[in-house]
Amino acid sequence: MDVALKRKYMIATDVGGTCTDTVVFAEGEPIRIGKALSTPPDYATGILDSIRSAAQAMGEELDSLLAQTYLFVHGSTVVDNTILTRDGAKVGLLTTEGFEDTIHVTRGAYGRWGGLTEDRIKHIVKTERAAPLVAPDLTCGVGERVDSTGEILRELEPASVERAIRYLVEEKGAQAIAVSLLWSFANSKNERLIKEVAQRVAPGAYCTLSSDIAPMPGEYERTSTAVINAYCGEITQSYLADLQKKLSGTAYRGQTMVMQGYGGLLPAEEAGDRSVGMLECGPAAGVIGSRSLGQLLDQPDIIATDMGGTTFKVSVIQDGEIEYAREPMVDRFHYSAPKIEVVSIGAGGGSIISIDEATGEPRVGPRSAGSRPGPICYGLGGTEPTLTDVFMLIGYMDPNTFLGGSIKLDVEPVRRIFEEKIAKPLGMSVTQAAIGIYRLASAQITDLIREITVERGLDPRDFVLHSFGGSCGMLSAMFGDELGVRKVVIPYTASVNCAFGLVSADIVHQYSIPRTLPASAPAAEINAIYAPLVEQARAQLREEGFADEQMHFEWSVDLRYARQVHELTTPVRAAVPLTEEGLTQLLNDFEALYERKFGKGSAYREAGIEMKVFRLKAAGLLKKPEVPTVPTGGKDASAALMGKREIFVEQANGLAPADIYDFEKLSPGNCFSGPAVVHTPITTIVLQAGQRASVDEYRNVIIEFERG
Repeated sequence: MDVALKRKYMIATDVGGTCTDTVVFAEGEPIRIGKALSTPPDYATGILDSIRSAAQAMGEELDSLLAQTYLFVHGSTVVDNTILTRDGAKVGLLTTEGFEDTIHVTRGAYGRWGGLTEDRIKHIVKTERAAPLVAPDLTCGVGERVDSTGEILRELEPASVERAIRYLVEEKGAQAIAVSLLWSFANSKNERLIKEVAQRVAPGAYCTLSSDIAPMPGEYERTSTAVINAYCGEITQSYLADLQKKLSGTAYRGQTMVMQGYGGLLPAEEAGDRSVGMLECGPAAGVIGSRSLGQLLDQPDIIATDMGGTTFKVSVIQDGEIEYAREPMVDRFHYSAPKIEVVSIGAGGGSIISIDEATGEPRVGPRSAGSRPGPICYGLGGTEPTLTDVFMLIGYMDPNTFLGGSIKLDVEPVRRIFEEKIAKPLGMSVTQAAIGIYRLASAQITDLIREITVERGLDPRDFVLHSFGGSCGMLSAMFGDELGVRKVVIPYTASVNCAFGLVSADIVHQYSIPRTLPASAPAAEINAIYAPLVEQARAQLREEGFADEQMHFEWSVDLRYARQVHELTTPVRAAVPLTEEGLTQLLNDFEALYERKFGKGSAYREAGIEMKVFRLKAAGLLKKPEVPTVPTGGKDASAALMGKREIFVEQANGLAPADIYDFEKLSPGNCFSGPAVVHTPITTIVLQAGQRASVDEYRNVIIEFERG
């Protein structure tokens, strides 16, 4: 894409629950980083604050930096938060007459426990389906019918549709309309007629069609996706419009791109119509960033961990390939859209520490203090102890260095409140209780990582662990050692990794056609399915300013064994158009992927293999800023030594003296040993005893372990 020469910067900003992070890239220049507290509900203010902090670090004014910026890319939790806080629009649902209960039945009994934590699933009798985002009295059936081949068996009656819409909007107060008709992905004519009526009868109501947002088999998932998109649609559009308005009030005149949960970018205008695509877009960007770093460091097998203010997130990258979720879910609602697999628990720096009234045991999360009031030590009105406060109590955080010293932390109210609410009920001293909470959080994280590695047949000892987020560096050396990983990498951009991932992404459009074919189908038949998709994608990318040589297409197919329910999306690694040999490779790759996910020997070709969905990922390749290296020097890190203080050391089973380092004074090539703490402007890194660290040429901190 052509840009004015004076505009040399790419800016990426990711809005998290506690902090809003920014990275600034320009070719041949070092990475610049900005960070500020998030400002809900007016997130745009926090975004500009974060960019301003990066500008100040560069010696620039905000407008001066934005005037030199050609592209702004963005990720946000606005859609996730809308669902989790139940703050979306009042949705009315139109569906095929006789199928009004689909969204409420969910997927049978599975709907009772889907999305619940393991300890709640143990008490299955006490489980209930999640309250749907659309109420039963806001669900209307309309007379129409399409069969599985797309043939219209019963024409839609516009008069009945008008009556239903007037009932939903005028009598029930619906602010948005979701439309999900049976087999509409095979023929969308009736859904489109409904939208025409809705725009005429209720032009102010946001309308989502399942055939637009999720043209896939799976009646419940497709309906759920349409409802989620309608529920969040107007809020998403307003959010992005407000952001663009705020940016237009500055000197910025470039494009705004928005991250999607599948790991690609879309123009803000298009993203506003597909709010469901923004679900977990921040964590997805983090995984993209981790893969990019892995490519830079020749690390194809990665456990990517990210711990910010509200959650701990983990994803696995094998052989440089990112895993995609088999059954995407937000809160307890399934949806049908490609999404990078990221597993999370409510354990972040802002996670509130409490005592379970029934058992008397301490709990970490899932409630979070967010950025306001935030942890007690922030001094912004927080009155409940958090994990960040625990880090203060065990000596890991320095009150004078948080966010580069922009916020002074106060430990005294932390000690007083923690003693009253946690230590005394546990019958422990403040220090003992804080150490116990730290160990509990580390154990919860270790268990989660084992779930997605060991329990899936993967050995953590074969992986490098990447530690991202403002809080992860204080725990990762602890749980990384417990897991037995080869080494831990804390990147220079650790606390802003999701923002780093944003500038590592490309413009990506997803296309799919559901069609059932046997594995014996000829390659020519498959090529004929993909041909119109490729032409459609090529035309769209050309409209967005990409030349043919800047386009990249990836084919994949959802395959399954005959009579099974779930499919595996299998990349087409052979040259395209496919030959018969390439088709054979696809089937072999499917079985290898199947055994990797479900265990050696689980594949069984004799059962027969079916192709169910044909997918195309079309990317417009953006120019990636290169990460410059810094010349390495000697191993001696003493110039960065700030002094000593007591911190919790696992091997000492209590507090012990540790070396304290200033990251800004560490040079590539420097080495040091634990116990130690490294303070950076955006995060804190802790080494336990018996661990060694070095700084590489990209200013990443690499932690290795002494093992027998």
